[in-house]
Amino acid sequence: MRRLAALLACLASPAGAWEFTPLPVCTLSEDGPVSVIVTYDPRQGEPYAITVTADEPWPEATVFGLRFEGPRGLTISTPRHRLSEDGRSLTVTDRGFGNVLDGLEFNLAATALLGDTALSFSLDGAAEPVRAFRACATAPIA
Repeated sequence: MRRLAALLACLASPAGAWEFTPLPVCTLSEDGPVSVIVTYDPRQGEPYAITVTADEPWPEATVFGLRFEGPRGLTISTPRHRLSEDGRSLTVTDRGFGNVLDGLEFNLAATALLGDTALSFSLDGAAEPVRAFRACATAPIA
């Protein structure tokens, strides 16, 4: 019940604003009730990362998922996530993020899923910053 109340509070809270910054690494972020940060750092073996930070610690669970809702809805999942020391931030890294970026750019909302926790966040205003992120991530390295 507490998780449901937290979810409803997130949905009723004012949305943050999606932002893109190219330096020091390509970063796409949303600092709303659920904080989301996507980075691209070509110096890393798995250059793409997404971190979703909650108000309370995430539960321990085997599979993390992202469900995108809207005209190009999809659900993606992975067992390759890690939690921060305080358990509030969950990070997934990979060599490619096409499905994540498509989900963020072409949909209306997303829900991060881990165990019995489901945290929703708005994608309102995300499309343009996602396009800038894509361009930065594919630009030649000087």
